[in-house]
Amino acid sequence: MEKIVIKNLTKEYIDNGRVFRALDNVSLAVQDGEFVSIIGSSGCGKSTLLSIVEGINTATEGAVYIDGKKTEEAGLDRGVVFQQYSLFPWMTARKNVRLGIKQRFADMDKKEQYRIADEFLKKVGLASAKDKYPMQMSGGQRQRVAIARALAMDTDILLMDEPFGAIDTKNRADLQQLLLDLWEGDKDGKRKTILFVTHDIDEAIILSDRIIMMQPDPGHIYREVTVPFVRPRSREKLVGSKEYNRFRNELVSLFYARISENLSDDSEL
Repeated sequence: MEKIVIKNLTKEYIDNGRVFRALDNVSLAVQDGEFVSIIGSSGCGKSTLLSIVEGINTATEGAVYIDGKKTEEAGLDRGVVFQQYSLFPWMTARKNVRLGIKQRFADMDKKEQYRIADEFLKKVGLASAKDKYPMQMSGGQRQRVAIARALAMDTDILLMDEPFGAIDTKNRADLQQLLLDLWEGDKDGKRKTILFVTHDIDEAIILSDRIIMMQPDPGHIYREVTVPFVRPRSREKLVGSKEYNRFRNELVSLFYARISENLSDDSEL
């Protein structure tokens, strides 16, 4: 079943009287419960595409459909995690998570909202830090709070824009595994649908069912690749295997061959 359908999406900006096309005729279908990563070089329109699906940006042409219905504005049916933590500095971790729950479930009893906030802070390993303010936490901890908030809202869709991009290697690996564990262990066996923007090929392989490769000038999809590794996945077991390295090398070759091709095309102009 198709959860998200992006159809013939084009996005143009006007800068100093000149038209800049950020996305050109992008189409993509994401299945219910699928984990799809979008990778590509800077300026290929990854974040622009995600912002249109989120509803905080509008397309020049084309449309986005969620559960078969056209959507053009932000909604509480989509949880969002950004690269920057987007936490309110005057709120504790617990209150930041509870705020997302309150927005999603306005009629829920306050006590129950806090109970759920505590439950998800425990899931991300921050039960003991629930009363800390963002400035009292490390970058990795703040991002865990943001992830807890998005998951606690219990939306069917998660949109994640390079959520681990500014985090050190060790914490990044821990957060990737945490996200997989929570996604694969979702209640009633129903996985959320995740659209995940990254520039990291290894991250995309570890997390995804399918990888969408984009290129700029203007931003477009040039390849879709299915990740062949069975779930559940463990970084320790997967990385370093012959199968992993072979698949990774194929992706790297696809990625950089396309960049070289574009550079060659430019040189001929």
